[in-house]
Amino acid sequence: MNRLILLFLGAALLCAPSRADDYLRNNAIDVRHYVFVLELSDETDALAATATVVVEFLEGGISDVVFDLVGRAEGAETGMVVSSVRSGEQSMTFDHVDNRLEINLDEPSTRGRTLPITVSYAGRPADGLVISDNIFGDRTFFGDNWPDRARHWLPSIDHPYDKATCEFIVTAPERYQVVANGRKVEESSLPGGRSLTHWSETVPITTYCMVIGAARFAVHHVDVLNGVPIETWVYPQNRDAGFFDFAPAPQVVDFFSSRVGPFPYEKLANVQSRTRYGGTENASVIFYNERSVTGTGKRADLVTHEIAHQWFGDSVTAADWNHIWLSEGFATYFTHLYNEFTHGRERFEAGLARDRKRVRAFHQRRPHSPVVDPSITVLDDLLSANSYQKGSWVLHMLRGEVGEEAFWKGIRAYYEEFRDRNALTADFERSMEEASGKELGWFFEQWIFEAGHPVLDGAWQYADGTLTVELRQAQPGRRAFVFSLDIGINAAGDEPLLMETMRVDERSEVFTFPLESKPESLLLDPRTRLLMDGTLVPANPVGLRHSIRTPIIRRW
Repeated sequence: MNRLILLFLGAALLCAPSRADDYLRNNAIDVRHYVFVLELSDETDALAATATVVVEFLEGGISDVVFDLVGRAEGAETGMVVSSVRSGEQSMTFDHVDNRLEINLDEPSTRGRTLPITVSYAGRPADGLVISDNIFGDRTFFGDNWPDRARHWLPSIDHPYDKATCEFIVTAPERYQVVANGRKVEESSLPGGRSLTHWSETVPITTYCMVIGAARFAVHHVDVLNGVPIETWVYPQNRDAGFFDFAPAPQVVDFFSSRVGPFPYEKLANVQSRTRYGGTENASVIFYNERSVTGTGKRADLVTHEIAHQWFGDSVTAADWNHIWLSEGFATYFTHLYNEFTHGRERFEAGLARDRKRVRAFHQRRPHSPVVDPSITVLDDLLSANSYQKGSWVLHMLRGEVGEEAFWKGIRAYYEEFRDRNALTADFERSMEEASGKELGWFFEQWIFEAGHPVLDGAWQYADGTLTVELRQAQPGRRAFVFSLDIGINAAGDEPLLMETMRVDERSEVFTFPLESKPESLLLDPRTRLLMDGTLVPANPVGLRHSIRTPIIRRW
């Protein structure tokens, strides 16, 4: 993706944000609500629309407001042309240059003033609203806004820091069914073979989550869970396959609701669509790539991942793009947690082991990239193993660090405090510190804000009733990681695996354990609890040269 288009909102009042991404925020205004009135046609790919944007001024003295909206360059076939801007019946002057719609106010703002601004515009979007034939040759319209593509068809503050409620009022040929965020408040037939569908989302969401889908659908009203309708919308040709693939949704919603907190939106619709991604987590109306519907249930992890985003990513939204692990890492780990609940520990650990391999491979390609990486400016580059798999592993290791009870207490508190709001990593850290009573700055510093993971070079020997384990952290160019490490001891015969847990905080350490007989072998991290590389092999006593200290040991 191209670098974020900067948004200037009242140039005299702007200040550069302290956060890492380069989108200039204007904290003097807040968009409270959008109403998008759209007219779709089979005769053209051009969109005829109005957008009413309700702006609240948090400071006085503002003389203009600017929205993101991609314009039509001279000679181009795509882009939006604005015909008028008004507030109520009063026309407003504006400039639409460099994909910025700058609207001049009739007088400088006063603090607390709320102003509805209506923009009339038309054009064929180059992106954002995807108008195309689906895999069955049927014409469809699907919003696909992530990360900053809403500006191609919706005048808006196109950055997740500004969340707002929204409505879509869509007029289309009557053969289309229309789905969008929130709850349906109207569906009416119109003269001339057209219909009107009105959806309203009363919970503040980001622009990348504000979408419509218009197509021929088979719709299954799957369940109502705690007052929340759960629905499936798929192409009629995929009716049976889609109804089967999305049938587990109520169980997934129930799992997350019971452990994290109430489902945040008025409904949940799983929708087959033309999204370019495997799935996009649009609030209350998840879009899945049309080819992911197979009738085999093999994309169950995708469904779980996107539903998890309703809590983390949609409701609690990263305030800065570079903290996207708060969305993708959470959805990845909570998919593993659901698999642990439904399929058992073995399935859970297998998923973590696969993820660990992907983190290692990514680190080999990008050895200096931390999870929160301010150097990333191309937003699609954030969709990496660092944000997904390593972010997931950070949560897994945090769960081990603070304990089960404190982990879930912190997760619930974090969701409750930041529901429908924005957060940064420091906010999550604070929630977990308050829940656990532990200082965790060191944990987040080494796992989130610094690159890499432990690379362990280990050797062991047994003599005179004592097992000696030497560990060396061999990762280059940084101080030692601090972590707890499990070592599994395979005794001779049919004895069960003995587990020793050591607290490691130096580059080189030697640990000793009393043991009645020589073990057959030792295993590093047999319970899949640490993100690391490493080996542990038998060694000659000559190789064990470092000073011996008494370890902190926990037996299992």
